[in-house]
Amino acid sequence: MSNVKILETTVLSDQFYTLRRYRFERTEWSGQQVTQVREVYDRGNGAAILLYNRPMGTVILTRQFRMPTFVNGNPSGLLIECCAGLLDQDNAEEAIRRETEEETGYKIGAVTKALELYMSPGSVTEILFLFTAEYSTEMKVGAGGGLQEESEDIEVLEIPYATALGMIKSGEIKDAKTVLLLQWAQLNRVMEEE
Repeated sequence: MSNVKILETTVLSDQFYTLRRYRFERTEWSGQQVTQVREVYDRGNGAAILLYNRPMGTVILTRQFRMPTFVNGNPSGLLIECCAGLLDQDNAEEAIRRETEEETGYKIGAVTKALELYMSPGSVTEILFLFTAEYSTEMKVGAGGGLQEESEDIEVLEIPYATALGMIKSGEIKDAKTVLLLQWAQLNRVMEEE
């Protein structure tokens, strides 16, 4: 049972995604009822995947320009990430298969769900579904790089898994979902032979 009552909702922007301001009442742990105002950004839910090739000891990552990182201290704006995208109208597994083919050129089969997380719960509604999947050279069906009509300009990177882990430590990989998936793979010994 919720102790939150929304009093007023105002749309502040709906240019690309939706930014709303909520005025609401809630009961604090002390039992005191308070009125608060918060802005909430709704961009939909997303999915991300770490593609790995156990025999070759490699992972597929991407590099692309991310404007929010540029305006917040990333001089090039380029970010190394695992493949990801919004669900749109698909379920998480369908969406990540679609995004994988569009961004990396690989048509994957079975995926394993690793995690389901709120990535920035202080201001963003998004739930991110994180997956892993094996890839092989036979699964390559296209160049990848994203969709031109979505203004995507994505470089596909095939990197040794150990190098990718080192790139977290060196600061070359700063994307949270990518760090989480690489560390999840390490904790779950994904790259070890069965």
